[in-house]
Amino acid sequence: MGVILFGLFLILLIIGVPIAVAIGVSAIFVIWKAQLGITIVSPNFYSGIAKYQLLAIPFFILAGFLLERCGISERLVRFANVLIGERPGALAIVAVSVCVFFGGISGSGPADAAAIGAILIPAMISEGYSRGFTAALIAAGGSTAIVVPVSIALIIYGALTNTSITTLFAAGILPGILAGISLVIPAYLISIKNGYGKRRKTEKDISVLKAFKEAFWGLLAPVIILGGLYGGVFTPTEAAVIAVFYGIFLGFVVYKTLTLKKFYEILVDASNASAIVMLIVTLAGLFSWTASTLGTLDKISHYLLSISKNEYVILFFINLILFIAGMMIDAISIYYIFLPIFLPIISQFHWNPIWFGIMMTFNLAIGQFTPPVAVNLYVTTHLANIDIEDTFKAVIPFVVSMLIALAIITIFPQISLIVPKLFGLK
Repeated sequence: MGVILFGLFLILLIIGVPIAVAIGVSAIFVIWKAQLGITIVSPNFYSGIAKYQLLAIPFFILAGFLLERCGISERLVRFANVLIGERPGALAIVAVSVCVFFGGISGSGPADAAAIGAILIPAMISEGYSRGFTAALIAAGGSTAIVVPVSIALIIYGALTNTSITTLFAAGILPGILAGISLVIPAYLISIKNGYGKRRKTEKDISVLKAFKEAFWGLLAPVIILGGLYGGVFTPTEAAVIAVFYGIFLGFVVYKTLTLKKFYEILVDASNASAIVMLIVTLAGLFSWTASTLGTLDKISHYLLSISKNEYVILFFINLILFIAGMMIDAISIYYIFLPIFLPIISQFHWNPIWFGIMMTFNLAIGQFTPPVAVNLYVTTHLANIDIEDTFKAVIPFVVSMLIALAIITIFPQISLIVPKLFGLK
């Protein structure tokens, strides 16, 4: 029955069935076929979503929509553009820098890629950057949003493993910066090689001080959210609520870019996005429960442990599995499907679950811009008005550079753990 469960899921995925439906249908079918009790579906569905930590997800999604619609992303781009100056590849560096920073506001890879891509893709194309390179770069930059705080993916990981979400957020800071550096290097070298553009002429006369004043409230957003978290002022869920009210304050009072009509539209969009995420959460939880009840997950764990007694060999296979899965499945589903397999292995080798969560999430970030199923690429290629196939060659350097960064994070756990230790988090 375990083979049927995973086999049916893969078949449905291959023929183009939406991931949530593929997960749910395969789980419910096997529950019925194996006579596990079809009545368990409803309470399992509810228990999968009725967790206090998960309340942070819809609030952070709403906060991301509010802050983006306020015009923060545009102001951050302008400030970064002025700081970096006029040089070949300037906009490429701006794109990655702002993606990493805005990830600390949105917490979502596709949202990050969409917000920054809508502004920078037309600008980069007008300065001679190829469409494929531009779409690939911003898709890769957007992926850092699930590594840096306030990552929605890390909230899911924390809820599943009973680890501190605040500590996970702190642990993601340096790996997130490392991810940005690993993308800036190939972006800059490729830009120089191809003679890609300079800073926009319309921004030559904007002073750093003026650009800073315009971006100040946007720069303040992660300071308030993360400062309150690490200072113990509020929990991650409360931080999400604070972020929402901060976005409302900026939109209606500071920038005055929001109206009641626009606010209603934001609520609708955020509700749709939240519903999609939470549906995947509940159905993936049902799939995980089914596989666990059948004993399939334990068998896979034992098989992985039988491959080698060397922890680095096991880590290699774990990262290989995650890399392949990340190219086909979304991060949330991967957490639910694979974490129950990996938890006994984490215990066996006494790995730090915080470090493992960052390593796993970093790997899944790479999957967000690695074909064939690359959610960020679908967003940016739509904005660039090209087919996803046009980015395959351009995306390779960014995949390779991020894999190198992943190897560094895997070999040196202290990169992920040093910031939590500084804040006294466990």
